[in-house]
Amino acid sequence: MTSGETDQGHGLGEEPAHTARRLTVAVISHKPYRMPGDPMYMPLHVGAALHPDVLPDWVQDNTGDNISDRNAKYSELTGLYWLWKNDDSDYQGIVHYRRHFGTANRLAHILRRDRFERVVGGEEILGLLENHDIILPHRRNYYIETIYSHYAHTFPGEQLDTTRDIIAEQQPKYLPAFDTLMKGKKAHMFNMFVMSREKLGEYCSWLFAILEELERRTDDSAYSAFNARYPGRISEMLMDVWLNTREYSYAELPVVSPETVNWVKKGYSFLQAKLVGKKYEESF
Repeated sequence: MTSGETDQGHGLGEEPAHTARRLTVAVISHKPYRMPGDPMYMPLHVGAALHPDVLPDWVQDNTGDNISDRNAKYSELTGLYWLWKNDDSDYQGIVHYRRHFGTANRLAHILRRDRFERVVGGEEILGLLENHDIILPHRRNYYIETIYSHYAHTFPGEQLDTTRDIIAEQQPKYLPAFDTLMKGKKAHMFNMFVMSREKLGEYCSWLFAILEELERRTDDSAYSAFNARYPGRISEMLMDVWLNTREYSYAELPVVSPETVNWVKKGYSFLQAKLVGKKYEESF
């Protein structure tokens, strides 16, 4: 399989994207990239309204009910919104072209040299969903910083303050979970999850209402393109707020990245942010 190709049967001209399926996990991407081989994966081109010619053979997030033209701010969430509004699968989820759920089989992570062979398949996912409401990546541990202080060191902290105000005013029963998360050091990040269609609809209804209000209250006119993606970043921290308030059960899986993470660059940028106040200016 070459870069940008897929064998899923989810491309345009094949199985309609809205056809009811047992399980669909959208692989969010804005550029050609190798896809996992399991048929549950659906390559989804995000920001298609802004760049329509990049991935013409993939499912596009600018069809049906969509917010594709807001991809510059909402990042992978334009793909989540599209899945919510246009897909009828019993179970739904999202991952990213550079981050996938890995199998829980530890031996596979040792013996399989091709990282795509470590990516979890549909049978394992459905098995986990028999006993758990949601599948999430292993929680990320920030060790020396709280969730709030890490964000405030690397991005404008007032974005979290505004988010708290919105929750306090509009969704007050979620406020204790928000405050607990902000004071803690662990969170389920990356906007990766799989759950039933009903729960995903419940989550999206709650999430997008908060983010749209956050956008209305934030003066982002002077933000760079990188910093303009704050709704997508804030959303990563809201999953645990919703999850812990609703008290849904979950299973965790490891994260598999097809690319090597530059931990030296990432660590250096973190130390600059913490020690001298230099905010992040690019992704890692």
